[in-house]
Amino acid sequence: MSRAHRKKILPWLIWLGVFYCAWLAIVISGNHWATIAENWGIAVAMAMGSYAAGATPMGGGTVGFPILVLLFKQSAMLGRDFSFAVQAIGMTSAAILIIARRQPVEWPMVRWAMLGSLIGTPLGILFIAPLVPALVVKLLFAVVWCSFGVLHLYRIKELARHEGLAPGAHRFDTRAGFLIGLIAGATVASITGVGIDMVLYTVLVLLCQADLKIAIPSSVIIMAWTSLIGIATKSLAGGIEPGVFGNWLAAAPIVAIGAPIGSIIVDKVGRAPTLLFVSFLCIGQFVWTITNEWARLGIAGLTVSLAGVLLFNLAFEWLHTKGNRLGRRS
Repeated sequence: MSRAHRKKILPWLIWLGVFYCAWLAIVISGNHWATIAENWGIAVAMAMGSYAAGATPMGGGTVGFPILVLLFKQSAMLGRDFSFAVQAIGMTSAAILIIARRQPVEWPMVRWAMLGSLIGTPLGILFIAPLVPALVVKLLFAVVWCSFGVLHLYRIKELARHEGLAPGAHRFDTRAGFLIGLIAGATVASITGVGIDMVLYTVLVLLCQADLKIAIPSSVIIMAWTSLIGIATKSLAGGIEPGVFGNWLAAAPIVAIGAPIGSIIVDKVGRAPTLLFVSFLCIGQFVWTITNEWARLGIAGLTVSLAGVLLFNLAFEWLHTKGNRLGRRS
């Protein structure tokens, strides 16, 4: 690593030093070594999850949520709170590195999305999420991410060809950014702990025809911001689910370095192969959820879930059509 490069990423290196010192102080002062050992499974899972968080528009909770809820049989609420907590470290670490490396970000839209999330996420956590049954939380997570996976299976070649932004894309910065933050923060993010990154990314790549190298870093930053808001809101409201701390303690040191490494490695491996791999995981977790909850869902639940995937993809196609018209007019 050259001296110039080290100087460039110095803010990220300082952040890592501060975080690991704080984490170690917590572990030693509380003698939490046994807690870390008990939760080794989530630490291993988040090694992959943190790579996905930094390399794709999918937060680390995309892996953490199904592992905790479907494999370890924890509550959906714990999975949601863990997603916020672990992404507050991993996605923030990746965001700091993105900014330090001066990677391209669609800042005009991201800033407005951050403002919308600052309002929408706490409102959703306090007033909407408590009304949503655990089964609905699981299905919403499964449907949203399956829809995202399906989108990439048939659009990845086109999305990977985008360069820069459509010339007229900036006309959507204010309204689209604020509404994404407000609505996605109050609904999908507050309920599942993830998803606002996917919504911003989808608008960027389909409506604004953004380059993946712009859309993915932008999605990482909005998810980091929303996760910080989410875990702060849960902490101040005294509502963090029991069990989150132990899982976070085991996973946090992994994601602090894993997500930023993902954002670097993907430049070498390529974003399209990584997105395709994670898309298959998204569809796989949908099948896993339906199978795991079949006794309560049955044919009716499966039908509703598939209809949800269809509706999301119809919305994606509407954005895609609007984006093509924008590109042609420009």
